[in-house]
Amino acid sequence: MLHVAHKKPDVQNLFGIVQGGLDPVLRDICVRGLVERNLPGYAIGGLAGGEDKDSFWRVVAQCTAGLPEDKPRYVMGVGYPLDIVVCSALGADMYDCVYPTRTARFGSALVPEGVLKLKQNAMATDERPIDPSCPCMVCKNYTRAYLHCLVTKDPMGSQLLSYHNLSFMARLSRDLHMSILEGRFPEYVVSFDINLPDYSVKLCAVK
Repeated sequence: MLHVAHKKPDVQNLFGIVQGGLDPVLRDICVRGLVERNLPGYAIGGLAGGEDKDSFWRVVAQCTAGLPEDKPRYVMGVGYPLDIVVCSALGADMYDCVYPTRTARFGSALVPEGVLKLKQNAMATDERPIDPSCPCMVCKNYTRAYLHCLVTKDPMGSQLLSYHNLSFMARLSRDLHMSILEGRFPEYVVSFDINLPDYSVKLCAVK
């Protein structure tokens, strides 16, 4: 049925989605069935729904281990910086999530230390940029105090924070990609100060 549904194979790829929740047996069954179909790429679905990190990462590790290394492996609905770094260490290639813009609508900015909540009263007199190391237009032109005023009164605040958060994620993706190309990905992961389970560390060291 794939050839019937796939109307634009020259410009689109149809990925099979690995499901099975947290059940390793169901995940294996789904992985084997999809690999047999020799699809252009594979998605890992049914995660990022509130399960604990260790369970989430173990499912990703199990799925990527069974999926072809020469095909894209896409983890659906994942956008936290930590999860992107860890899942990349486990062999995933692609991600998507509303997190950068959604968290901006709540008045929060992504920074290397985590999340900066611009709605907090302490931001009202803070004349620093969101992130002094960030080269984005927002950090170059606006203070935390000004953004605090906007996010509590004006929709423009959410737009500016969205711009910054997307810039943050773009730099994260670029730095992660370059660390792989330059053969220093394990060091990059360690720089995140992540308490990775043993299986993640081993996979990272091999990648």
